[in-house]
Amino acid sequence: MDMANAIALLDKTAINPSSGLPEELFLLVSRLTPLINVDLLIKNELGQTLLTWRDDGFYPPSWHVPGGIIRYKETFDKRIKETAKNELGAEVVYEPKPLAINEVIIEKRKNRGHFISILYACRLITPLNDESKCQNKAPRKNEWQWHSACPENIISVHKMYKEYINGTKY
Repeated sequence: MDMANAIALLDKTAINPSSGLPEELFLLVSRLTPLINVDLLIKNELGQTLLTWRDDGFYPPSWHVPGGIIRYKETFDKRIKETAKNELGAEVVYEPKPLAINEVIIEKRKNRGHFISILYACRLITPLNDESKCQNKAPRKNEWQWHSACPENIISVHKMYKEYINGTKY
């Protein structure tokens, strides 16, 4: 198959890239270009940071700042709101000026190895889903918990947010 036919086949497979890509196609795209994602720094009145438990095979199971990859022709606003809804079952408002923009390159990773991560200060405007609250010391996938300091078991790339989580920055 020549390149033009291969691209035509992939283009048909994409269906509607604004709503997300089939996993295999998404991983191919992630090998060809950096992905842009938003990360949500959510603090409570005690200055604690909301983190969720991630267990998806890309990192060892650990805490992370809720975040999402921007889809084709999707605004920052929509991705921030969709991430809050999908990961937390809640709504947020956010400061339009990002707190940080970081380039993340994971040299040894073939898929999802290059990101531009944009951190936004957010505030909850609806309650969190209590059913997803971490109730014990053994968190489960997608559970949330407030943290007073950056935990040791945070995904490695989110160590870049340690000062924000600890409250020494922002």
